[in-house]
Amino acid sequence: MVSAAASPPPSGKPTQDELKRLAAHRAVELVEPCMTLGLGTGSTAAHALDRLGDLLRAGALPGVSGVPTSLKTEAHAARVGIPLLPLDAASIALSIDGADEVDPDLNLVKGRGGSLLREKMVEGAGARFAVIVDESKLVPRLGCTGAVPVEVVPFGAPHTLGLIRGLFHGLPGFHARLRTTTVPEGEQGSEQQPFVTDNGNYIVEMFFDGGIRGDLRDISDRLLRITGVVEHGMFLGMATVAIVAKKDGTVAVMERK
Repeated sequence: MVSAAASPPPSGKPTQDELKRLAAHRAVELVEPCMTLGLGTGSTAAHALDRLGDLLRAGALPGVSGVPTSLKTEAHAARVGIPLLPLDAASIALSIDGADEVDPDLNLVKGRGGSLLREKMVEGAGARFAVIVDESKLVPRLGCTGAVPVEVVPFGAPHTLGLIRGLFHGLPGFHARLRTTTVPEGEQGSEQQPFVTDNGNYIVEMFFDGGIRGDLRDISDRLLRITGVVEHGMFLGMATVAIVAKKDGTVAVMERK
């Protein structure tokens, strides 16, 4: 169950990046002095990091520190002056991160950038999780707009991919593939190699025609029972609040009850 509140729009029609900034800045308003934060990864979370850095340098948020969800976020946070802690030494009061999709129950798809495992570890360890998105990320069901990522160990990855495909055998419109990335090959041009996460793992991308239909928790459990699967990008029941910047420049705050 969610409730919503909105703020007045800024002058002019905002760009998508400005909408991301609006959502991120609203989320940072939840931060209090001496909090330890889960620091998300991605273009929307980057705006939150920049804002936190500004407030820390201004002395407005003394004692705030963070636990990064990726190597990229670790470098960004250090650059803007956010003190960092390891996960085992932190008591996370609030995590702030973006999402690829948000459904009406505040279930999420995350990790299309490849950071899903660390994101789920950090955000699952916190007391609250604020997801920050622009309106385009709202979906009627998960899997509507693109891949649902699954992190798998490199050993036997094609075999694990086959097991994932078998889990959804016969489902119309379903397909899965190993994510690849283009790497330079000197004078020989370039080639495709498996995408490698910060944890040294690979990513399988699952696609569902029209989104995932069925019991999300059952699907989650069956995926995690496949040997070789490390984690998946469905974040179920984790977000406590979604801060959504809309195309008209208003910001809706949707809270899980």
